[in-house]
Amino acid sequence: MTDTTIRRHTSEREEARERDEGESEALVCPECGGNLASDAEHGETVCEDCGLVVEEDEIDPGPEWRAFDASEKDEKSRVGAPTTNMMHDKGLSTNIGWQDKDAYGNSLSSRQREKMQRLRTWNERFRTRDSKERNLKQALGEIDRMASALGLPENVRETASVIYRRALDEDLLPGRSIEGVATSALYAAARQAGTPRSLDEIAAVSRVDKDEIARTYRYVVRELSLEIQPADPESYVPRFVSDLDLPDEVERRARQLLNTAKEQGVHSGKSPVGLAAAAVYAASLLANEKVTQSEVSEVANISEVTIRNRYHELLEAEEEFTAP
Repeated sequence: MTDTTIRRHTSEREEARERDEGESEALVCPECGGNLASDAEHGETVCEDCGLVVEEDEIDPGPEWRAFDASEKDEKSRVGAPTTNMMHDKGLSTNIGWQDKDAYGNSLSSRQREKMQRLRTWNERFRTRDSKERNLKQALGEIDRMASALGLPENVRETASVIYRRALDEDLLPGRSIEGVATSALYAAARQAGTPRSLDEIAAVSRVDKDEIARTYRYVVRELSLEIQPADPESYVPRFVSDLDLPDEVERRARQLLNTAKEQGVHSGKSPVGLAAAAVYAASLLANEKVTQSEVSEVANISEVTIRNRYHELLEAEEEFTAP
């Protein structure tokens, strides 16, 4: 090793030592050697022991806004939309608008329109590069369409998308239609979230029949080991009451009738939708609200015969429960 090399290595070690010493001094108070703390509110660096202000007028690198919960933080953030399972690429790709206008709202020339159309075509090809992604894109589009038609909230759509992704990863689709698995995922997600829809309502907006939905639903729940509680009739009551534009008293009386029916064991083996519809009809009679069986039948999508049979059973159970 030459003298020049030795001197260079010695110089590098000395510079590193001086840099480390400088960094350690920056972390301690120059007066008392105490720990330094950063005060973001006042833009100062202060000694925790003696209170000496080491630095002031520091630049705050954070945002100029405040957020008090996660949803507000996502709304105010300007770094792009949060990722979501409701899109096949989780929302990380680029979207090219369909309007042939520039940033100022001016129409594009014919040459620019052709260029943008080619960009849209290639962007679509890059977003769905293989059959699995095309499958996922079609299924998630179906879930979003059906959820919109049924008035289901965003958390149900997100859960349904996760269930479908799991089914795709577990290779449950061979031999079954994309629409059938997507519909069963949405049906399961709605029940998990406590906002269930009846099988008839799901089948009305789906592209597959009721039997296939039920069969695929049982298969998906069994293979994915989903924990889904039996549908509670009370979970249907608020929606029926709202659709019929009835007062809160009817909802309260309907819940009371259903609770009594559970205690008497009347609900066992009965359709939860039918029980909920019958409870709403019976409660409206008790509250002197003018509602016909036909109107309740239309809202609940069940027959009037079912309502007549069930509401008599509910009233009898109520009378037995209150009898001395």
